[in-house]
Amino acid sequence: MFATQAQEDPTTTTEVDSLETTLEEEGIVLVDSVKSKRKAINPLAPSKAAFYSAVFPGLGQAYNKRYWKVPIVFGAIGAAVYGYTWNDSRYDRVRTAFKRRQAGFTDDEFYDPNNTGNGPLIDLEDLQNEQERFQRDRDLLLLVSVALYALNIVDANVDAHLKQFNVDDDLSFDMEPYINVDPVTNSPHYGMAMTIKF
Repeated sequence: MFATQAQEDPTTTTEVDSLETTLEEEGIVLVDSVKSKRKAINPLAPSKAAFYSAVFPGLGQAYNKRYWKVPIVFGAIGAAVYGYTWNDSRYDRVRTAFKRRQAGFTDDEFYDPNNTGNGPLIDLEDLQNEQERFQRDRDLLLLVSVALYALNIVDANVDAHLKQFNVDDDLSFDMEPYINVDPVTNSPHYGMAMTIKF
């Protein structure tokens, strides 16, 4: 084990091993002859990751080096946006036909597209119901898109925080029963010893 060697005389200066000093400057800690590298904590990393995810969804996950999450973020937000645009286009088509039908026109795409004279394929009441359904689904998917976007930002922030969490092997918690014998009375004393190592 590398250690600072000092002589018994308090007036002498303490000699420091040059290898130990060099390693400490580089952030390597020597513990029982086992080298372990200290991990520097960047307090701005979570806010950076959240900012990147806010600018472009998935970029914060890439900043955290969680590349497997990027397709999930793209897929979730992309599916919600696609569902929103699909329902919005259907809503616009049905709304236009509904308004024209109320004005007395019979030239919309849901009336008689082949001009067979059979009358409307979808009547006015069904057009109104379809219009309300597409509008409801569109609005719901807008909320889902916003929620997934916010979840993307929160995920990047929390993941950056957790990457800095100390999960070193030096952290330990140990509880053991022990028996202590009193030297005067020679009677045993039972107890519990708790050891916490940081």
